[in-house]
Amino acid sequence: MSNNSERSVHPSKMYLVRSDYQATDHLEGTILIPQGYLCQAQEQVYEMCPSGAGGQRRNRVEQLWVKVLDSGDVLKVDRDVLTEIREDFAYLLEPVSDLHERIMLIQCPKKLALLGSLEPGAKLRVQIHSSGSKAPGVLRYRGPLGSGSSGIHFGVQLQGSAAGKGFTNGTYKGHQFFQCPENCGVFVAVNRIELAMSEDRSRQSIEILSRTADSTSPLFEIGQRVYFQMEDSIQYGEVVFCGILPNKLDHGVFVGIHLENRVGSWDGFFKGAQLCKFPSPEYGILLPVSKVHKVPVVSVQISSGSSFLSRGGSDRKQQSRSLKSRQTDVSQDPESTNVRRQLTKKEQRSCSDAGERPGRSYFNSLEEQAGLARTLSTRLPHSDSSSSVDEKMPSLSSYWSTQSKPPGGEESPSSPQSKHSAEFLKNHNEEEAKLEVNSMVEVKDPPIYGVIRWIGEIKGMTDTVAGLELEEVIAAGTDGTYLGERFFKCAPNKGLFVKLKNCRPDPRFPAHQVRANQVDRCNSIAFAEWASEKVEEDTPPELGEQAKERFTGWKKGIQGNFNSCYLDATLFCLFSFSSVLDTVLLRPKGKNDSNMYGETQELLRSEIVNPLRKHGYVCATKIMTLRKILEAAGKSSGFTSEEKDPEEFLNKLFQVLKVEPLLRIRSGNQKPQDCYFYQLFPERQTGVQIPSVQQLLEWSFVHSRLKFSEAPSCLIIQMPRFGKDFKMFNAILPSSHLDITDLLDDTPRECSICQRLAVVECSKCYEEQDINPGKIKQFCTTCSQQVHRHRQRHCHRPESLQIPEGLLPEEEMELRLFPRQTLDLYAVLCIETSHYVSFVKHGPEDTDWLFFDSMADREGGQNGFNIPCVSPCPEVAPYLQMSAAELQELDHKSIQGSARRLLCDAYMCFYQSPSLSLYK
Repeated sequence: MSNNSERSVHPSKMYLVRSDYQATDHLEGTILIPQGYLCQAQEQVYEMCPSGAGGQRRNRVEQLWVKVLDSGDVLKVDRDVLTEIREDFAYLLEPVSDLHERIMLIQCPKKLALLGSLEPGAKLRVQIHSSGSKAPGVLRYRGPLGSGSSGIHFGVQLQGSAAGKGFTNGTYKGHQFFQCPENCGVFVAVNRIELAMSEDRSRQSIEILSRTADSTSPLFEIGQRVYFQMEDSIQYGEVVFCGILPNKLDHGVFVGIHLENRVGSWDGFFKGAQLCKFPSPEYGILLPVSKVHKVPVVSVQISSGSSFLSRGGSDRKQQSRSLKSRQTDVSQDPESTNVRRQLTKKEQRSCSDAGERPGRSYFNSLEEQAGLARTLSTRLPHSDSSSSVDEKMPSLSSYWSTQSKPPGGEESPSSPQSKHSAEFLKNHNEEEAKLEVNSMVEVKDPPIYGVIRWIGEIKGMTDTVAGLELEEVIAAGTDGTYLGERFFKCAPNKGLFVKLKNCRPDPRFPAHQVRANQVDRCNSIAFAEWASEKVEEDTPPELGEQAKERFTGWKKGIQGNFNSCYLDATLFCLFSFSSVLDTVLLRPKGKNDSNMYGETQELLRSEIVNPLRKHGYVCATKIMTLRKILEAAGKSSGFTSEEKDPEEFLNKLFQVLKVEPLLRIRSGNQKPQDCYFYQLFPERQTGVQIPSVQQLLEWSFVHSRLKFSEAPSCLIIQMPRFGKDFKMFNAILPSSHLDITDLLDDTPRECSICQRLAVVECSKCYEEQDINPGKIKQFCTTCSQQVHRHRQRHCHRPESLQIPEGLLPEEEMELRLFPRQTLDLYAVLCIETSHYVSFVKHGPEDTDWLFFDSMADREGGQNGFNIPCVSPCPEVAPYLQMSAAELQELDHKSIQGSARRLLCDAYMCFYQSPSLSLYK
């Protein structure tokens, strides 16, 4: 009997693609399905093998018909590249756009199950932006966002200092999922939330960031000390890689270790991909996670007044105990005798006295402390959660508490310690006020020196915390992370977290060398040559060659200073060569406007925009003044010191200046919603490698059933990316001209077939490739009837268009030409490795493009200054003029120079209407 195939319908199952796979489609050709994509089984294909002995037949499953949830394609895929997962897990992972994070999450089934079962009211910590830290919030909604969506999103109401930093009031695309104050809500995927620390101790057993053996957090952190068995010896090292190997999902998690001894043989590469670096392959080894064990780190308090946080610390049931009692617990381990032998009598005496004499260090020197910590950590390899040593470790919270008191009661007011404390407290507020990020500090007794890299609050701690980058490596140091959360970056074992009040200015340097206030420094005589003048008269933007000559060169544009690049680049995009938003600068102050309105408008108009247009340069002082105003304007903090997202800056600036919403967008039959800019959320289209903004905008509007209620004079579009970490596409072409005619309500549109007046629109036909491919489909009555007679289109439901009043009947408009509503691209904001730059069009020619970087160079060290630069970049013009067909043949890796930054790093695109900008 000849071979044949039979199809059998089976219950739907969900799968994760375990390695990159190339599927074949008879229309699209070869389609790449990346590792981490989600698939839903449609039906299985059985291949009938020849009859075996006894006439029995054996069935063998070769392939599955699956629907790829990320692209919508229905393809035939080999079964052995698919890993079956729970259906509820698949819906949780679907909104997670970072494929690597999907793979890491599926390795934590307990974590997924826990988060997927959360009910409204649960207290969370949510990551609002991909590059930011987590903020407190309360879960208000869990479920899909829309009737046609299956992915589970989490609607969270922000609380505390994060209130007002969101982007919704519980509404998403016209639908109300929960209620909260304006800009106090966010919708995020499961990878952006974690359960907050609960006041109920019974809930701590399922804490997501628990450091117990049942934790569902990542197995090892970068920089964590580990050990493993090698033949007859125990080897130690630090984790430099922990994760899934490229295209080896089914092999599980592997750990790359930087060894203390030269016994390795791995150079950090796996199949051509570099996972980490080693000074020599002899220091590297790659092992399965099952063979690697954590080294318990003993948290040693260097000084009772310093309150350090070690890498291995976590909240535990036992409070801090004396080192003497800990030695008793350690003695239960056979290896502990070696530890005790290595302690000198002097060290043992210091250790025993430490629990009785407050205010005294456990050790006479940092070297002794580091030596003991290293000895204990290397001699205690039993790192299971059941280890008695681990259970008896003091909690970090005890190290953050106030200094312990003598057994007899409170310290005598006349004691030397209290006198010293009184003297310290007297000057504490003044000294703490001087300390900020990049201040050089010491933490006393014994002195440790470093630079403050981060200042803020940490959950569970009442005092302000400072993250230090130390001059020297210490055993208890980190790489800028604490409890699995990164606050800054530094070399391994050089990061330390302390109370800010325990930091003092570094006495080795004169006080005048501490970094001065940035505004005062820019206004000083020493930097007078970098100042920019005030220009009162209204200055319209100049275009063409004269504008190019005025702006091109060093010390041109806006001078950057202290995390200001996001603001510098955004302002340069908005105002340098466009007047579309000049109404913001010119609207007279009304009786209901506050003094802050007038102050902000005057600063923006006469000290930033006008000088920029007239002289091509604005100094950092003016920008810092604007940042101070924005910080004082509301609950948002960090405008003078932290790097913000451009959309956060625009929202705050427009709110202060009471700018009318730039966009009015309607979803379905809902009322129009007002907004300042639009974030693209397109459905990824199969076979499109480098889309244009025109395509992305149409995809996003069609699939979300959105329409512009009126034509905008200024359209600011956010690309489908989140900060510097995630991009949906490797490259996006900013369309030079944006045709929004088919995206407008109440506008005459022509039939896609006969060019007569269209009366209906069909979203289902949008996917059709044989009718005006890649375009929105609208038809007159006759063409709609003919098109939808086809049996494959019987299920389509065309929707009636809003026809402007006063137009002639459809049959009388045979020869009518309908005007097109178009917008012109005038600026692009880009981000690469946390640094924002901008491309701006300065004239009518296709090659009239300038590139601006507010921090292109720097003069001086810590107290130096940045040098901005503006340079021509006509080389981007050929790319901007490419057709859709040419784009698909373009390899994004071949794009070089400025064009690469424009296409691969685009964050926001700015469009204006040449006609409407005169009236709106």
